[in-house]
Amino acid sequence: MSRLSDFKRGLARLASGGSRIQISQIENLRHIMSRKAAFALIFFSGANLLFAQEQSATAISHQVKDIFGRAAKAVVKIHGVDQHSEICGTGFFIDPTGTLYTAYTVGGEAGNFTVEFGGKKYPARQLLADIRSGTAMLKIDEATPTLPIGKSEELEVATPVVAIGYPLDLPETPSFGMVAGFDRKCLGRYFSTTHVRLNLPAQRGEAGAPLVNMKGEVVGIVVSSLENNSACYAVPIEAAEKIRGDFVRFGEPRHGWIGINVSMARQPVEGSLAEMTQIMEDTPAARCGIKAGDILVQVGRKKVTQPEDVLDASFFITAGDSVPITVIRGNRRLTFNVQAGLHPASRSGPLLASPASPAMNQAIPLTLGSDVQRTP
Repeated sequence: MSRLSDFKRGLARLASGGSRIQISQIENLRHIMSRKAAFALIFFSGANLLFAQEQSATAISHQVKDIFGRAAKAVVKIHGVDQHSEICGTGFFIDPTGTLYTAYTVGGEAGNFTVEFGGKKYPARQLLADIRSGTAMLKIDEATPTLPIGKSEELEVATPVVAIGYPLDLPETPSFGMVAGFDRKCLGRYFSTTHVRLNLPAQRGEAGAPLVNMKGEVVGIVVSSLENNSACYAVPIEAAEKIRGDFVRFGEPRHGWIGINVSMARQPVEGSLAEMTQIMEDTPAARCGIKAGDILVQVGRKKVTQPEDVLDASFFITAGDSVPITVIRGNRRLTFNVQAGLHPASRSGPLLASPASPAMNQAIPLTLGSDVQRTP
């Protein structure tokens, strides 16, 4: 208060013709007052930032709680028995007639299934098991709640997600984290289709858990764990939906192929480095006129820029369907409509997420098969 009074008196003296010394004193006082005002501004700005962060964290917590409250009703605990031991995992309903998705490690090779939800247990039967996608479908004869299907294509690195499962035989539990990456291979081995890597802990019993976005929509299925259960992989929901579409049409998965081998081109052509290096004899590709040396730019609706893109594009080909294949040959852009055949690896996928030993049957280990050729 004394410095403020001095400042006012100095201004009064200046108005009445004060000296240069008085003017200097006034300038010093002005600097002091400016520094104090700046410090106060920084202090209150920092306090506001902390308050905003706390509010944001609280809002996210409420959102996760709301998602969990709605989605958990359609998430179930699955029990089964295989040739080694009992299996325990997670699944979730995808239609109101009792159809559910789970991981292949849970519903693929076991039997005597029991599904538990709403405090009751129901017998379940296997509809299909697809080792290439790492998924399986079971069904109970009851009216059930369902989870809405979203789009994994809308996910990006650092997108927040929630997984809901039954870890360690405990009640349904939410896990909150974010997308860490989109991987075509792990430890040098290729997946059948791109997998979503998550910085979510995946415990024993959580194989088959739904991966849910912040809208409450399913965007993936947890299929395997990594690094001592500190992270996990989820297969995109579109991969499971492709298999379900095959089942509705044909009663089984129908993985298709056209019979080409692709490798890295010396230089990109229209943005693609995927060069046809071999056209296998008596295959759909050979019969339609595709040639070695053609640069592949699109398979169906999937654009191709790298040889690895062919694996993902190949996964979504259904045997028997006509697939448009676009290539660059010299200066020409050509599109061939190829009727896909049945993939030779339909029953033995390149990546098998299965128990490493009988004792691991209730876990979700990642067992990688041999390298695969990039062959659609």
